[in-house]
Amino acid sequence: MLRAVPVVAAEDTRRTRTLLTHLGAHPRVLSFHAHSPDRRREVLLECLERGEDVALVSDAGTPGISDPGADLVAAARAAGVRIVPIPGVSAVTAALSVAGVSADRFVFLGFLPRRGKERKRLMDLAIRAEWPVVLYEAPPRLVGLLEDLKAAGATDDRRLLVAREITKLHEELRDGTLAQAIEHFGEQAPRGELTIVLWPGPSGQPEPELPDPSGLARKLLGRGMTRRAVAAELVRQTGLPRNEAYRMVLELE
Repeated sequence: MLRAVPVVAAEDTRRTRTLLTHLGAHPRVLSFHAHSPDRRREVLLECLERGEDVALVSDAGTPGISDPGADLVAAARAAGVRIVPIPGVSAVTAALSVAGVSADRFVFLGFLPRRGKERKRLMDLAIRAEWPVVLYEAPPRLVGLLEDLKAAGATDDRRLLVAREITKLHEELRDGTLAQAIEHFGEQAPRGELTIVLWPGPSGQPEPELPDPSGLARKLLGRGMTRRAVAAELVRQTGLPRNEAYRMVLELE
């Protein structure tokens, strides 16, 4: 296919040109990555509108799967351009295929935020998921990710696979427990691209029991707390929407 198309949109032109040379292909190569200006997308759309086929190639994976390309595909589809998927390597499916865990269903979370509430929320989702969870992480942050999973409630014996440099020269697949992974990578810092497959947690894990909102509100009001403070505490402890919590407090008064 790369020998046939006149234009290639490449996340990394240097790597893609190496591949094209190996294949004996000589298309026009245009850079297209996560930080490309809008004008570059317009240039590619103009190529398509002229009837030229454009191949979208990401650096080490599949376009649109934690790789750039989704906005170009959406714009091309909106312009009535026919989109043709070409199956290619994806770290998500490659790691699952060698993990030895049933992946009829799985959760893909990609790179987690480095900090904040969203990181905590996704950590909680990962450790409570009833299906395998696939994560991406950069080498310097791998041990931190594993330790954060443990701090969020994953047990030391939780099984996982750390896949490094999948399909490349220095590919490594290391499976074991969370505790073993923390110890190993704490002593031997990983290099390259990392994909982590986390086994499902124990089945039937009970959800934390939340307090009864009206009972909690009565107790807090009885302590002399203001309506606003009681409503805020209801939101924090029960997850009620703020307006609903405040309305409940007013009704109880």
